[in-house]
Amino acid sequence: MKKILLVVLFGFFVSPNTAFSNPNNQGISQTDSTARAAYRDVAIQILERVPLIDGHNDVPIQYRHRADYKFDLLDFMNTTSLARMMHTDIPRMREGKIGGQFWSVYVSPNIPEAESVQATLEQIDFVYRMIERYPQHFELALTADDVERVFADGKIASLIGMEGGHSIGNSLAVLRMMYNLGARYMSITHGRTLDWADSATDEPRNGGLTGFGEEVVREMNRLGMLVDLSHASAQTMRDAIRVSEAPVIFSHSSAMGLNMHPRNVPDDVLDLTKENGGVVMMTFIPAFLHQPLHEHIASMNARRAELEYLYTGQPDSVRAYMNVWQRENTPPVATLEHVADHIDYIRDRIGVDHLGIGGDYDGISLLPRGLEDVTTYPDLFAELLRRGYSEEDLEKIAGLNVLRVMREAENISQRLRSERGPSEKTINDFD
Repeated sequence: MKKILLVVLFGFFVSPNTAFSNPNNQGISQTDSTARAAYRDVAIQILERVPLIDGHNDVPIQYRHRADYKFDLLDFMNTTSLARMMHTDIPRMREGKIGGQFWSVYVSPNIPEAESVQATLEQIDFVYRMIERYPQHFELALTADDVERVFADGKIASLIGMEGGHSIGNSLAVLRMMYNLGARYMSITHGRTLDWADSATDEPRNGGLTGFGEEVVREMNRLGMLVDLSHASAQTMRDAIRVSEAPVIFSHSSAMGLNMHPRNVPDDVLDLTKENGGVVMMTFIPAFLHQPLHEHIASMNARRAELEYLYTGQPDSVRAYMNVWQRENTPPVATLEHVADHIDYIRDRIGVDHLGIGGDYDGISLLPRGLEDVTTYPDLFAELLRRGYSEEDLEKIAGLNVLRVMREAENISQRLRSERGPSEKTINDFD
């Protein structure tokens, strides 16, 4: 049931048994491909002069599941030969023109928080060892200047993002140590509501951020760690933007105005993000992009719940009837064009200065047609050129907007560090 729930709420799940394929996603149509072909060379030129900074990739958790973090068992130079092929490896990152990558150091929010802290440290260790294993391709980046320097040296700037506040175990001290180890953003929540913040896909208990949650945001500002609001409830988003002195990010989200999925960003929060100076990094998760697919998944979940009630204790019967339902109800297919539609929507609502890219490769089981792996970023940028975006617009979307946010957060951190020391508050200091 946990996997089913994740599919319904998030449109994906991460599992060691996940097969990364989609029979409905056999590539873009010949018509679409031809229309974009004239723009692809220009798109590549843009991504060769400005770093494409992707906000979210889940390779670390894939290595945990597939190889227990052992590079000798899974060479990151080639993950295409696997029976369950990954979306990412070094040659394909190069082909996709990735200049900077936030590696998600995600751990399940369903394990005890003390264990989450340890597991997050193991994920961070993996990123460090990956950089050491492939030094000709990767270098750790801690600042915006680092990203530009590493990119200029022909390497992929590797940044660390924590996916979920459960990774700090209700401790500002742990938050500070994660920053010291290189974490440069933290998603306030993942799929579970915390003691101090509500999740978008769990029952709310706090009405957004608690007093301690606000203190977490203030300490992140002081450190210079970006506040990531993907996965947060809408009220948590509003509260965090109200408290944060630095621009926020959404590392992998889409627009609720086009798809009412709870993981997407409501219009009023988009407006607040513009006022805050933040960036929404557009994700490729199909259920977040295509409203009919989101509705299809909801219907599938309702049917499964009905069958499980009718055939309690008879999983084979449930499985058989669900197979019939799925044969009779073909899921709608999300496409590259739907991603571009969400980019259009946010540009039209709050402007191109507040857009970025956060694909969520290797954290999802299905991908939009035309965006099957990390080689396809130039195709998305070619589509945006075809739609009339300027080269300057695409430079901003690729990475300049995120670099601006990083620099502003760094400058605010410098000021705040001169004004106050580390917070000595604990969660017990708040009602």
